[in-house]
Amino acid sequence: MKNPVFLSLLFAVGLVGTGLSPADIPATPVMTLYKFNGKRDLPYYEIESFRKQGPSSPAGTLAQGTSLIPCLVIRDGQALTDEKGTPYVGFRILVDPRRAVPTATDKFKRAFAQRKSMRVANHHCDGRVRHVIRVRQLYALNKAPFFDPPGSGRTGRIQGARNKLDEIIRTFHDSSHCADANRKLSGRRQALNSAWGRFIADHRNQWSEQTIAQAKHLDYTMRTAIYEGHLDRGCNTYGACERNIIALSIRNRGRAESCLKRQGCRFPGDYQGVSSKVSQYNIWDEYLTQISGLTSCFLRSDLSSGKGADYYAKIRAMYEQNLGDVQRILFGNDRDLQAIFHQASLSDVKALRHYYHAPAMGKCFPNYQRVEYMSGAVARKGTDFALIANTRIQVGNQGKNGYRFREFLFEEASEKDLIRILDNYPGFEVDARKVSLKSPSACPPYGIPRGCNHRSVGRYRRTPPWLESGKALGLQCKIRDRGTNCRGRENLKAVTVGGTCDTQMRPVTRVH
Repeated sequence: MKNPVFLSLLFAVGLVGTGLSPADIPATPVMTLYKFNGKRDLPYYEIESFRKQGPSSPAGTLAQGTSLIPCLVIRDGQALTDEKGTPYVGFRILVDPRRAVPTATDKFKRAFAQRKSMRVANHHCDGRVRHVIRVRQLYALNKAPFFDPPGSGRTGRIQGARNKLDEIIRTFHDSSHCADANRKLSGRRQALNSAWGRFIADHRNQWSEQTIAQAKHLDYTMRTAIYEGHLDRGCNTYGACERNIIALSIRNRGRAESCLKRQGCRFPGDYQGVSSKVSQYNIWDEYLTQISGLTSCFLRSDLSSGKGADYYAKIRAMYEQNLGDVQRILFGNDRDLQAIFHQASLSDVKALRHYYHAPAMGKCFPNYQRVEYMSGAVARKGTDFALIANTRIQVGNQGKNGYRFREFLFEEASEKDLIRILDNYPGFEVDARKVSLKSPSACPPYGIPRGCNHRSVGRYRRTPPWLESGKALGLQCKIRDRGTNCRGRENLKAVTVGGTCDTQMRPVTRVH
């Protein structure tokens, strides 16, 4: 008997019925509803209503983070699009974050792998699909929903706390309040804030108001520093210094002299508000909190064994490595800042609010001709239609129905982008309305200025307009290195992060 999940995914593209058509092209991938810092709920439409009125009368909404299987609605021999050629696609829901439970993680992973290996004749919907959604809100993202393992129910004396603030943070992570913030996928940013509020109310007689408030701000800053940085660096010196710099940016945004509402600062010392402002630290976005451990209870005392134990041990070690420095950065004085960033001028250190993570910025490929990003387009071959969405293509010659093309795929490796150009859609032509053939914009090697020497160039990146208006700052840290796996013997090392030619992270001071 066929796997029922696999069978349902076949139905989603119209391949189950009187017989299978020849398999020629990749199946549509699992896609996720995601609009950065947008509304939590996004509209979908009944097919016939959309055909008559366009996107004017929603039939309902889907929550950001919904994963689904898209397909193309075919009417009168054409795929359903708006007047500009952007598809409105049919869908079958795979995971609804409003109702998801921990089993959704494996369900997503199985479906993602199955769809990735599946080949089909076309991407047509079957007759049971009744609704469509705008394809430009869908992304082929491979991160599964994230849940902490269920708790053991055992609580006891907090072990390993280094000071009072650490003790409070660990007590919160061990509490039912923290667990409640992560039981659901959606609304985790708000839920974590509410959880801290309830925790503070329940413990106001145990610790002073100032002390417990500082612990909350330190917890938020540590979460942001860990997950905003590069997790794969683990406990090496560069990664730890990177986390200190992220904490420094939070400190400087939250001080009285630079407290700006647009950067999340509601009052002097509001490091929680600053560190979790979505427009400033995008890891706090609705969808991203669903697939990362950002809001999790990663210091829970019963996570040292069982499922995910190695992951939690690593995150816990990163937390412990930086805790002392970050506490001094937030609550210390000028001497603390000079001790941590000892070779930079104090005025530059105190003015740093921004940094540029080159590998994560806008991708561009100047050494390849006619490469374009397709947020959503239809390709055609005779009576067969294919969805080309959230991917890059290399545009070929023009044909009867549009442009021939090949799929332009890349993988971000540690030092460079690994590129493959594949003829995955032989004979198909992409809608000419979605092809611009514009020359690429400025795209420097690694997103850093000219004049830096590179033996070879592994990637190119676009740069934000503010990057050159400030001063690139290299910051040196001395930190006890424990390696990327966080298990090595401590070894005191010095490292410089940033400066004009750092291809990984570029702190920029004197930018507001």
